[in-house]
Amino acid sequence: MRSYYTPILTCLLFFLLAATKGFATNAFDHAEFVQDSVQVKEFKGTVIAADTEKELVFATIAVENTNISTITNAEGSFSLKVPLAMAEGYVTISFLGYETQRISLNKFTRNGNIIRLTPAAIPLQEVSVSSPKNALSLVESMLKKRGDNYIDTPVKMTAFYRETIKKRRRDASLSEAVVNIYKQPNSSTRGDIVTLFKSRKSTNYNRLDTIAVKLQGGPFTPLYLDIMKYPSNIFTDYMMESYDFTFDRPTQVNDRSVYVVNFKQKPEELEPLYYGKLYIETETHALVSAVFNLNVENRELASELLVRKKPAGTSVYPTDAAYRVDYRIKDGKWYYGYSNVQLAVVVNKKRKLFNSKYYLNSEMAITDWEPYDNSERIRSKNRLRSSIIISDKASGFSDPDFWGPYNVIEPEKSIESAIEKIQRQLEKENDA
Repeated sequence: MRSYYTPILTCLLFFLLAATKGFATNAFDHAEFVQDSVQVKEFKGTVIAADTEKELVFATIAVENTNISTITNAEGSFSLKVPLAMAEGYVTISFLGYETQRISLNKFTRNGNIIRLTPAAIPLQEVSVSSPKNALSLVESMLKKRGDNYIDTPVKMTAFYRETIKKRRRDASLSEAVVNIYKQPNSSTRGDIVTLFKSRKSTNYNRLDTIAVKLQGGPFTPLYLDIMKYPSNIFTDYMMESYDFTFDRPTQVNDRSVYVVNFKQKPEELEPLYYGKLYIETETHALVSAVFNLNVENRELASELLVRKKPAGTSVYPTDAAYRVDYRIKDGKWYYGYSNVQLAVVVNKKRKLFNSKYYLNSEMAITDWEPYDNSERIRSKNRLRSSIIISDKASGFSDPDFWGPYNVIEPEKSIESAIEKIQRQLEKENDA
């Protein structure tokens, strides 16, 4: 049987609650108190593809003219909380390669909203005449040009990182951080360096039942989704032979024509690999975005990949593992811009009638970047390790002047909605 090393995957750690109960905080109660005082209306539903009836993971639901937005989870479901004062507005629902819908909130019910998005195919004449001969050759060209299409000098990136853990649909652990990423060119064999600038957390172990769930990897988990920097995490020469690549309808992403390539592991491959879509610009063959999943049909093998530690007498297996990475372009060069990991896991304990389901999310967005001199040394003690558990590293709700007057993390909002606030705060820090 083949064996693949896949550092791209998030490892989950499960500890007995008795070992960590003393570190619980009451920030969740405070957050809910603030939220109740604002009076919000919650809408729940699912976004699916009209042509296939399949759930769309990472679809965006945004309230017009506000910074209120959310994304669908690994099961295509969403929860959108809107202040009553805005409950008469409109929402836009968008997903890569599909027509954006605009719907009045008056047409939403509190639960069971089903939104169907229609594929947005573009006329064939808009696609480059120098079309690749097949999908595999296009992916090979994409990987070959990763040194030409993307930033080719070291840069220092500022990024906003967030991870959340929910038991069923209730928040149990939240962490946020601003990090510096010393990004190396794709052509370089040097790995990226990450340092921590600010962080905060809130954990309610009562909601984690008798098990504390933690994410290992912190900012490195979404960072390693940068396929153009770390292609060996998913598309080594050895692994390429294990996939079938096919063309889907060409479409547009941010007004750019893109090929859409479907990939999935071949039927004879037994170990869990990935399946999903690559969005590749028609002219340059640059990867614009990728949305994919881990095949978790074999629970035992998938659990071996994702679960690092668990108590005796407990079985843990993933039911969903979804990934997304987006690239942005500046001055003709593409660069890593955003990535997201969503996991759903089931925990079964002996002598317990019902199991528990946890939803884990890890995402990071680049807020700014500038040229960086590689001769500048970053001390080892300041570097984050790829094995970091950010919820252990974060120091509670410190530095309220930076995070805001309420010190409340808002997990239902899209990470993008926090970028403007974070940028303003960073500018204040730099001017001080």
